[in-house]
Formats: sequence, structure tokens, C-alpha cells
Amino acid sequence: MREPLELHGLPLVIAHRGASGYRPEHTLASYRLAIALGADYVEPDLVSTRDGVLVARHENEISATTDIADHPELADRMTTKEVDGRVVTGWFTEDLTLAELKTLRAVERLPDLRPRNTRYDRRYDVPTFDEILTLVAEESGRLGRPVGVYPETKHPSHFASLGLALEEPLLDTLARHGMGGAGAPVFLQSFEPGNLRWLRSRTALPLVQLVAADGRVDLVTSPGLRRVATYADAVGVAKDLVLPRHADTGTIGDPSPLVTDAHAAGLQVHVWTLRDENAFLPTGYRRGADPAAIGDSIEETQAFLDAGVDGLFTDHPDTTLEACRLHASGARVHAS
Repeated sequence: MREPLELHGLPLVIAHRGASGYRPEHTLASYRLAIALGADYVEPDLVSTRDGVLVARHENEISATTDIADHPELADRMTTKEVDGRVVTGWFTEDLTLAELKTLRAVERLPDLRPRNTRYDRRYDVPTFDEILTLVAEESGRLGRPVGVYPETKHPSHFASLGLALEEPLLDTLARHGMGGAGAPVFLQSFEPGNLRWLRSRTALPLVQLVAADGRVDLVTSPGLRRVATYADAVGVAKDLVLPRHADTGTIGDPSPLVTDAHAAGLQVHVWTLRDENAFLPTGYRRGADPAAIGDSIEETQAFLDAGVDGLFTDHPDTTLEACRLHASGARVHAS
């Protein structure tokens, strides 16, 4: 077993798909703004094109995040597939070359909740992982501070079955940008333990086992966390696994033992995803009845800091950073 990472004295702020509360997700504009707002890491989800180039999309099906439906020349690429047990209909990155993908433009994935972001629709293309790393290096140099990357391999088994495995291109691209060695500001994350075990055999970069609230919850039991610690350095968990909600009221309850058990196993805990809008907040932190209205995500964030998490995925890096500063100073206004 590798020596566990030292726990950070301050939590990491991880820009979830960039500053996706303010710009269409997984665009260079979203990552650039996240860095300007002070994020420690930017998080690109990686999928592959037909010609084996890694690009940033939350899913390999891209009808909700690009304008591909408006491209008649690509209409014949629409299809139905089974991806990790789910039947999905749409357009898939693995059916497009990079040149074809670059003709598309990104659009806001949540227009009803984030209508102000739609003014940026069709202004940005789909970035490659190469382009993201170049941006990160440029902004790190310009600002005089290190900015990390926190890539996720999306559906790695699916892509491997197509002959488009993500792992080697991921490591090769990081190495080409001087970010492949121990000590580089990089976390690699995946929901698939097999994917992480393969990566562990080939890299010293820290690895993160992702766990959804309805996923492999056996991995976040005390024995499960000890198993995870044999191949990973952190767990990235859905926030309800740390602060469970009461089923009847939707309010949060006492912290689960997850953080304590993970730390005992030598693992960091990074929680996802913090967002400002009421739609994503527990009852008690919402302000008014409009799902798109801004609630008290500062107080929600402080509840996770009270629980001892080591990192926070966020769509709104500025809000999360301010919550961390306020928490460190002891300033607190409890939600009513």
C-alpha cells in the first residue's frame, strides 16, 4: 500500500466542470473563469472522439451540451446505445472525429435553472484535454500560483470496449505537459475501481474513488474504505453520503461516519457537488420557492466544513471560497 497523502490544512476548492454556475460547462471560458475566481483545481470530465482524442464533456452523449441537433450534416449520427447499463439515444463523441466535434458549439445544460448562462450559448467550442492543460499552465504563470487539474475518466469500460481506452491517452497527455510525475497538482478520478487499479499500477499521481449516493456505497463503509485505500488516495462522494437528508423534511441530519472512517483509513474526502441554486439545496437552506433562485449555499458549505471534508466540488467557486474564508474566521450566520 502506498503512503497516504497528508490531509490538507484547508479544503481544496475544485471547480466542477469549470465555473459551470456562470458559463456553459466544460468550456475554456468556464475553466478560465473558475481560475480567476480562485479555484484550486479545475475538473474536466474526459471522453474520446472516434479518432482517439480526449475532449471534455460530462457525458459521451452530447445533445444537451452542444448544438449538434442544429447540424443537418451530422443528423445520420444520431443513434441509440447502451452505456454502462443505460439505454441512451442521441449523438456520441465516439462517433465523431475531432474535426467534426470542433464544428459544434457548447450550450448551457440547465437553461431553466441558469437562464443567464444561455447568453453564452454557441460562443465556445468543445475543448480538448490538451487545450485545457495549456490554459491551466498559462493562467498559472500569469497569476503566479499553481492551478491543478482533476480529470475524470467517463465510462472507461465503455470506451475500452470500443478500442478507445482513456487511460493511456490521459497519462500521455499529462506527461507531455509536465504534469505526469509525483507532486504534480493532479488528481485522477473514476467511478470504476478497475480503472483506478490500472492507473495505480502506472502512475504515482493521487487517485480518487468516486461514489454516488445510489452507487457503490459498500465502498464507503469502514471495511470498504480500507479496501479503497489499497489503490486510491481519496474518495469523492455525493454530498448526501456525508450529510444525509431526512426523508420526510429534506433537511440535513448529523454527519455520517464516512469522514471519520475515511481519515482513519488514510483517505481524503472530497464531496460533490455544491451549487447556489435552491434546486440543489437541502430544505432549510433554500430561499423562496423558485428553484432557480439563489439559496444559502454558504451555510450548506460550512456544514460540510464542520463535518471535516478535505475538498469541495462546486459550480460556484467564489461562493465556496468565501464560505471557506468565513468558516476559517469563525463568522457564522445560521440558516433560519
